[in-house]
Amino acid sequence: MSQTVDRALSILPLLAEGLANLEQVATRLGVHKSTALRLLRTLHEHGMVYRQQDQRYRLGARLFALAQEAVENLDVREIAHPHLVALNERCGHTVHLAVYEENEVLYIDKVESRYPVRMYSRIGKPVAITVAAVAKLLLADLPEPERRTLAERLSYPAYTPRSTPNAAAFLKELATVRDQGWATDFGGHEESINCVGAPIRGADGRVVAACSVSAPNVVVSSDELLSLLPLVRRTAEEISREYSGGAPVSAPVSHTSQNPSRVTAETPEKRAEKTSS
Repeated sequence: MSQTVDRALSILPLLAEGLANLEQVATRLGVHKSTALRLLRTLHEHGMVYRQQDQRYRLGARLFALAQEAVENLDVREIAHPHLVALNERCGHTVHLAVYEENEVLYIDKVESRYPVRMYSRIGKPVAITVAAVAKLLLADLPEPERRTLAERLSYPAYTPRSTPNAAAFLKELATVRDQGWATDFGGHEESINCVGAPIRGADGRVVAACSVSAPNVVVSSDELLSLLPLVRRTAEEISREYSGGAPVSAPVSHTSQNPSRVTAETPEKRAEKTSS
């Protein structure tokens, strides 16, 4: 039975490459035509494949419907949470997960810092959309006309001297974030809070969520926080891979270049150990 199931499932990626007739399917599977026909008939009965009038087969509509249902039922928060906890355990700072819904960017998960000085935020609260790193990541992925329309509709509160001043500056920042694949907020919302973030992508490559690490500058400087960017990006990639149905990443981050996207992650505790020694 397991061999039959394996052969039947092997037909689906074959047809994903394009139309195929009975002989082509049998040849690819290495089976007799009668066996291939039996498998195709079963898949056809369940709507997984469709036989055209020219006797060639293609993927069936039911397969696409199931795939869409599976995507819609994925809970990115449930998948991401253990990765966010692991990130928090490694760096010690506040970790957030955010999504874009109904013209707002909302925190949907948070792992609190282990340091006494913490930032105020809560799950379900909208973020400062014009300055937050997670907001930049989510909005940068929108189609250009939608980005421009949204940017021109927003107001631009001057939270701090580093806040985004207007739509033109915001669009320029989103373009940069889109190109580099990560974002920061260094005192744009609160002068004392810095943040670095990375996008979480679905199987189609679109950004479905964003995760970030935030910390007060009395705990860690902006440069020190930026050194955690490879770890944040790696976490986002692991979540993306699992959310998309791929195998998890297990190899450690071990980059040494001074480029922000390749700096070795180092916790404040490790830096303190080096200083004391």
